[in-house]
Amino acid sequence: MAKTALLLDPVFKRHDTGPGHPESVARYRAITEALNEGGIPEKCLKIDLRDATDSEILGSHTAQYLDTVRKDISEGKKELSTGDTNVGKESLKVALQATGSVLNAIDNVFDKKCNNAFCVVRPPGHHATADRGMGFCIFNNVAVAARYAQSKHGAEKVAIIDWDVHHGNGTQDIFYDDDSVFYFSIHQSPWYPGTGAHNETGKDKGEGSTMNRPMPAGSGFKELGPFFSEDFMEAMKKFKPDLVLISAGFDSRLGDPLGHFRLTDDNFIELTKVLLDIAHKYSDGRLVSMLEGGYNVDGLGEAVESHVSQLIKS
Repeated sequence: MAKTALLLDPVFKRHDTGPGHPESVARYRAITEALNEGGIPEKCLKIDLRDATDSEILGSHTAQYLDTVRKDISEGKKELSTGDTNVGKESLKVALQATGSVLNAIDNVFDKKCNNAFCVVRPPGHHATADRGMGFCIFNNVAVAARYAQSKHGAEKVAIIDWDVHHGNGTQDIFYDDDSVFYFSIHQSPWYPGTGAHNETGKDKGEGSTMNRPMPAGSGFKELGPFFSEDFMEAMKKFKPDLVLISAGFDSRLGDPLGHFRLTDDNFIELTKVLLDIAHKYSDGRLVSMLEGGYNVDGLGEAVESHVSQLIKS
C-alpha cells in the first residue's frame, strides 16, 4: 500500500483567472514539474477526479451562494459578484472537481488505502465563507472535507491547520461556533483579509476551538515553529482529532510576492513532521493536505515537493 495519495490532474489548468493574475495556471505547472522531477507521482496512490455534489457543497455553503456562483459563471462574468475572485467559463466545473476530488482523498484515508494525501487543487478555498467567494476562492475545500468526513465516515473531531500567510477567514467563519472542528492558523498581520486576531477564539459552544497566531511581516521559523510544536500540540492533547486537515498555503515561503513570512522548504518539512506526529498520535495517521496559496512560481514547486516527500516518508 502506498502511504501517500496524490491528486495531480491537468483539469486544474482549466480554471482561467485571466492575464497577469497571481493565482494562475503557472502555479499548477510549477508544482507538476517539481513533483515529476522528484519522482513523486510514481510513489503515490493516484486520487481519482469527481465532482462534488450539491449536497456536499451545501454542507458548508448556502444554497443562495451556490446559485450565485452558477449564475455568475453562466453569464460569462470574469469575477464573482461576491468579491475578488476571478473566474472563467470552466471555473465552476473545475471548482466542483477540486472539492469532490478532495473528498475522494478523505475516502482513501478512511478506507485505509493510504495514510495521508496531498491535493494539488485550483482554485484554493480557505477564504470562501458560507455565502461569499473571495480571495481567489470559490468553494471552501477544507471546510467541505471536514463536514464530509463527519457525515460520511463518522469523524467526531477534525483539526484544520492553516499555514497560508493569509488568514483563512472563510474556514474560521464556517466553524466558529462548532466545537467539533478545531481551526488553527498562523498568518501575517496586519494583512489581507484583516481577520484572525489572537482573541478570535470561537463563540458559543465553539469557544476555545479556534486558535489564531497573527504575526508581523518578516516572521520566520524561529517565531512560527513553536506555535505548532507547543501551542497547537498542547491543544491537540485535549482535542484528540479523528482527522488532520492542512490548508497548505506556500505563500508563507520566503520570497512570495503576496506575503512577507520567511519560511523555507526545510521549515515546511519540520512543520509537516509535527502535524504527522499529531495524526499518528490521535488520528490513526489520517491526514489530508490541500493546496491553498503560493505565488512565487520559482519556488512553489520545490516547497510542495518538500512537503509531499515528508508525507511519503512518514
